[in-house]
Amino acid sequence: MKQTILIVDDMEINRAILAEGFGDDYNILEAENGHQAMEIINSTENISAVLLDLVMPEMDGLGVLHRMNKNGKISQIPVFIITAADSAQMMMDAYNMGAVDVISKPFMINFLKCRVGNIIELYRRRNDLESIVDEQVKRLNKYNQSLVEILATLVEFRDCESGEHVKRICGLTEILMTAVSDMFPEYHLPKHEIDKIVSSSVLHDIGKICIPDAILNKPGKLTKEEFEVMKQHTVMGCQILTNIPDVMDKAIYNYSYDICRHHHERWDGRGYPDGLKGDEISIWSQVVSVVDVYDALVSPRVYKDPFDHETSVKMICGGECGTFNPKVLEAFNSSIDKIKAYRIQAD
Repeated sequence: MKQTILIVDDMEINRAILAEGFGDDYNILEAENGHQAMEIINSTENISAVLLDLVMPEMDGLGVLHRMNKNGKISQIPVFIITAADSAQMMMDAYNMGAVDVISKPFMINFLKCRVGNIIELYRRRNDLESIVDEQVKRLNKYNQSLVEILATLVEFRDCESGEHVKRICGLTEILMTAVSDMFPEYHLPKHEIDKIVSSSVLHDIGKICIPDAILNKPGKLTKEEFEVMKQHTVMGCQILTNIPDVMDKAIYNYSYDICRHHHERWDGRGYPDGLKGDEISIWSQVVSVVDVYDALVSPRVYKDPFDHETSVKMICGGECGTFNPKVLEAFNSSIDKIKAYRIQAD
């Protein structure tokens, strides 16, 4: 199957010469100005190369390059500037805007065909490699997500409350982490990082599989000694994770470890296990800390009945559950409607 080349030149004779030279080996499309060229580029799949004149009416070659940069096509289609213009600045601008080569007229057609053919083959191999890498990344992400879910399920077998709890934590973490990221530039994270944090939040309580049943599922208030044992689930969870770092995505492992250890830290330094305070606590651990408390309050537990949504929010913002970052609480309050709707839907 022949590959396709787009020839863009306002002079019909120039298009004819190029079409004659490349026609035996490629399907040829033609445009006489930049506007026509962009219509073809935007509506045609699998263009292998563009042979582009610089000086044209309506839209010149630099205009085409600008549009191709704007819509992302410049990274997919190699563009060869073929021009009689002798402006060094125009040629440099063309290179800076992504042209792979600038060829001055007059040219030798056989020499031009070799240069174009080599670059087309290079792009083809690069695109094939990118497709292979993308597929491997998708498979790895799917594997990592399965591994995380399996580990989280282990908690569900030990703690009758944790199964649904860890699933809700994911949704709540996404809502609050997105709000914090959008509202405060110092905490901004791209969506793909937020997605990894959401996945990692599932493992915040993985250490509970090491806590004795008599403490984990005790219907009454824990004694001081029992609470000290329960607090160890943060450290024990990290010990579990340190045994599997080589089979997890590095970023997910790092987020999971940090969240597991620090989701009970508090802004004023009165949390555990390390007594961190302020922004010594990572923003993702701060976020999971808030949504973890919220879900615990509005959910029934073996040791308490659920609080309603409004009461739970007042307890969190009023400091009854420990001190939280004021900015995280501001984002929490701004997301109350989404959080409440998600919690109702999850039930």
